[in-house]
Amino acid sequence: MTAHTATAARVRTGGPKDDGPKILEHVMGWTLVVVIAMLVAQLGLL
Repeated sequence: MTAHTATAARVRTGGPKDDGPKILEHVMGWTLVVVIAMLVAQLGLL
């Protein structure tokens, strides 16, 4: 078995090429940004 066939035989477990709910990713990303901003403001780090 060569390296190429071993790589081709692997099952994809996720990554940037997977199609999924893009709007959910954007909402969760912005939610994380807002939560971190509120934490920084509450702790007085900014």
